[in-house]
Amino acid sequence: MKKATVLVIGSLAESLVKFRGDLIREMLAGGHSVHTVAPAGPAWVTDTLAEWGAHHHVVELQRAGLNPLKDLAFARHIIRLCRELRPDVLLAYTVKPVVYGALAGRWCGVPTIATMVTGLGFAFMPVRGWRHALTRGVAWLLYKSAMHSAHCVFFQNPDDRADFQRLALLNRRLRVGMVNGSGVNLDHYTHSPLPEGTPRRVLLIARLLADKGVREYIEAARLVRKRHPDVVFEIIGPFDPNPAAIRKAEIEAAVQDGSVRYLGPMDDVRPALRGCHVYALPSYREGTPRSVLEAMAMGRPVVTTDAPGCRETVVDGLNGRMVPPRNAQALANALDQMLTLDRTALQRMGNEARRMAEEKYDVHRVNRQLMEPMGLC
Repeated sequence: MKKATVLVIGSLAESLVKFRGDLIREMLAGGHSVHTVAPAGPAWVTDTLAEWGAHHHVVELQRAGLNPLKDLAFARHIIRLCRELRPDVLLAYTVKPVVYGALAGRWCGVPTIATMVTGLGFAFMPVRGWRHALTRGVAWLLYKSAMHSAHCVFFQNPDDRADFQRLALLNRRLRVGMVNGSGVNLDHYTHSPLPEGTPRRVLLIARLLADKGVREYIEAARLVRKRHPDVVFEIIGPFDPNPAAIRKAEIEAAVQDGSVRYLGPMDDVRPALRGCHVYALPSYREGTPRSVLEAMAMGRPVVTTDAPGCRETVVDGLNGRMVPPRNAQALANALDQMLTLDRTALQRMGNEARRMAEEKYDVHRVNRQLMEPMGLC
């Protein structure tokens, strides 16, 4: 196997370690030279990547919005890196890195350009006005150009692949692969028994976006706590510049009236997962939700939505419950039912969640599915 130079491009520095860390380490273990690209992030990201042996490059990127000058500056930076590093493989994930990374890679003649669709996000949600319609039209044009430039594309759920096909974004030359999300490191997220006592703690981990179902989660918390005021609902996650962001005032109001506890962003969510009885993610759409995989790996039953990317993670009644998206009452009913189970029944569901994580979402298996088409193993 030829040793390759690999360029990995993401839109959030922390994701290189949290979501792609195991993949990067497996590439390095295979003798490949790995260069990572992302906007500026916490110092620990650069330090961790350097400790592993990867070379990190900081670029300017406006994750939200469509400022053509800033986007072109990002594309020029990727072109410069491609010319300097002459990578054998370029792997890009999330919208703007996929679009501009693929275009830059094609411009520079990179032999293998791989893209990963980790969810269609705000642009492909139901249209909310003319600005959203414009954003969606621009996103379609950009994705079309990117898919024409790429050699292979990986999807994390069949709904996203079907939407790309329906929107005529895929061409016959493009190799299309399916992977089970980003996978989860089963040695890092170890199986943990449920807390002792009556099940009374629910957790949500997400960027604070409307599309993650944060408002439905807060409303469900209010409904459940009317009947069971001792139930604790917690939220972990950062605020976000996305147009669909939840305002700080909304979270502060929910904390003030006692509906939820907001714990802020956390670098290590394992202690919070160990402390909860049920994990909830009422998202409208995902690629494959990493937080759900982490909860499953740690043996937590899951309540999520019958929505793209989410529905693949739960067998209703076996390892959790599935509810319609955008429906706080249905979410409250499902959580109420889960919390009225005794600890033994709930632990049985958690054990099934861990078993599914082992069989389907082991990160090493997912990484092989990614590396083989790129010629890296």
